[in-house]
Amino acid sequence: MRRGPDELVGQPRDAISGPVADAEAVAERISSEDRPLGPPGKPMNKRSPFFTGMAAAAGRPVTAGAVWFLFIASGTLVLIGVALFAAIGLEPVASWLVRRGLPRPLAVTVIVVGGLGPAAGSFAALIPPLVDQAVRFIDQTPEYLARLGDRSSWLGQVSARFDLQRRLQSTFSDPDPALVNGLLGSGRTVLGTLTDTLIVVVLTIYFLADFPRLHATIYRFVPHTRRPRAILIGDVIFAKGGSYVLGNVVISIIAGVLGFIWFTIFGIPYPVLLALLLAVLDLIPVIGAIIAGVVVSLAARTVSWPVCLATVGFFVVYRFVEDYLLTPKIIGRFVDVPALVTVVAVVLGWVLLGIVGALVAIPVAAAVLLFVREIVFHRMDHS
Repeated sequence: MRRGPDELVGQPRDAISGPVADAEAVAERISSEDRPLGPPGKPMNKRSPFFTGMAAAAGRPVTAGAVWFLFIASGTLVLIGVALFAAIGLEPVASWLVRRGLPRPLAVTVIVVGGLGPAAGSFAALIPPLVDQAVRFIDQTPEYLARLGDRSSWLGQVSARFDLQRRLQSTFSDPDPALVNGLLGSGRTVLGTLTDTLIVVVLTIYFLADFPRLHATIYRFVPHTRRPRAILIGDVIFAKGGSYVLGNVVISIIAGVLGFIWFTIFGIPYPVLLALLLAVLDLIPVIGAIIAGVVVSLAARTVSWPVCLATVGFFVVYRFVEDYLLTPKIIGRFVDVPALVTVVAVVLGWVLLGIVGALVAIPVAAAVLLFVREIVFHRMDHS
């Protein structure tokens, strides 16, 4: 069954004559049910003077346009990359559900409901204690300000050294326009962050729902003679990335729960807020736990020096447990990256893309190591 040129375009066809009419007749002959657009023709000669001249003339403008596009769309591209990274992390769960007989749309729905439901419930449960602790902080603000004027306390000594009390009083008595603008900018930043989060969630759902087609499309860019090995290597990379994301989330939840228990036992103020901060920062390899430890230790100092020192010891012990017990057991057997490469990758990721770069640094390093070991070293050893 032949289809030929589309009947919704260029009617009446009788008005066409000459070479175009001949070409339309040929188009009708080569169009079939299997290939409605006809078989591909022979590739053009890329060494012809025309192609050589066009490549030489268009090289610089195309490069400049590509750089300009990357600069303009860098923020959006980062969001797309984060969503794709999250979809790769959830893909093992989706594939496991599909292998158990669930259709792909239903599997994605289960993941979304199972993920967003507990997250929404957790935030709903956190709102009352967060509001209560915020109110307590506001009520205790005069006491904190009084401590700033007490030269016998460590807080008063810091205030005297940096003249904090006078600066705070001048700020609230005569607000600086720059401060007001900064507060408005902070509000816009929070709103932008919420919007970006919503975009990432929506894109992640779309990527996850269409991941098999996306997965196959990526492999079609590889020549067919090398496609089987590319599939083997690519699937290992996808599996490593997914295992790392899921394992990192599990470890961060463990860190937040253990931190909340410790903060509650020793009476450290704002335990819910600090536990949430610890869980979020622990997602960032190497750097995140150190930042969380410093912040929480400073909060523990408001209780007493022994509690502060004990909290520091808690973080040191937990770092050893996480690095040598939890990480090897949960994600170490999937993501085989040496410690030196881990640190270098996280630092480079942080410098290039900030928090996002630090989050994706380890799976990217694992993919690069796999590519170097299977492709580069293999060719070097047999060259």
